[in-house]
Amino acid sequence: MVYQKSRILLKKQGLAASKKLGQNFLVHQHTAERIVDFAELNKKDTILEVGVGLGALTGPLAEAAGQVIGLEADSGIIRLHEEQETLPDNVQLMHQDVLKADFNELVRLSGGKRLKIIANLPYSISSPFLFKLIEHNELIDFVVVMLQKEVALRLLAQPGTKAYGVPTVMLATSATVEMLMHVGPEEFHPRPKVDSAVIRLSFHPLPERAAALGVFDRKLLKTIINNTFGQRRKTLLNGLTATGLLSKDALRECVTEAELLPTVRAEQLTLEEFVRLAQVIKTRLV
Repeated sequence: MVYQKSRILLKKQGLAASKKLGQNFLVHQHTAERIVDFAELNKKDTILEVGVGLGALTGPLAEAAGQVIGLEADSGIIRLHEEQETLPDNVQLMHQDVLKADFNELVRLSGGKRLKIIANLPYSISSPFLFKLIEHNELIDFVVVMLQKEVALRLLAQPGTKAYGVPTVMLATSATVEMLMHVGPEEFHPRPKVDSAVIRLSFHPLPERAAALGVFDRKLLKTIINNTFGQRRKTLLNGLTATGLLSKDALRECVTEAELLPTVRAEQLTLEEFVRLAQVIKTRLV
């Protein structure tokens, strides 16, 4: 029934799900309500919803929170909601691409509070969205986000596994990741060809593991991680050499000082070992 209503609503406005924008609209109300329940909201909360779509999440969010700021990149969807008056009065709809959004301005609109984000966004922008969250981690309270299941599992991966990679390590520097629920293709219109998952990223208060890392250069750490994971078949030392930060001999000394083996591979290192290595290399760059 909800599926049929979604098709009718889109047809009435002369719209269809855009393949270019990667649109798969959540249409099962019970699933939307469960996602909102996971966020544990109250009427004092201002929520940033990323990817309003047909409003399946927006309605329950508006009931649970005091205010919802909805970002939507599709002008046709904006027009649909404005003309059909489908959204509650406490929803502020913004025609905005989240990847281009000014998070400091969104904090201002949220009353100066850290952002509480609910997102059901196109899977094609999952990676840049996650890295934007990491970049602005100090402005975020938590994020409940729908992702392709495979991507969600990568964020939960352990060292030594194939899924363990750059997003896993970088996100762990500022947040904890919790799997909330799996969502099948039948919950969307149109149906995606992959399974989905909802996860919670908790940025504040800073997780104990992240707080214990001490001071480190995030930009340098990202350079190290990108280069070493970018050449997964190569040893840690060879991957580091590709950064051009120091000579190979100097990098070998840094690896030893960080109590690591030059022959180890990136996917075998823990977050703490990567940070320790970055801290040692930083002392050589000063």
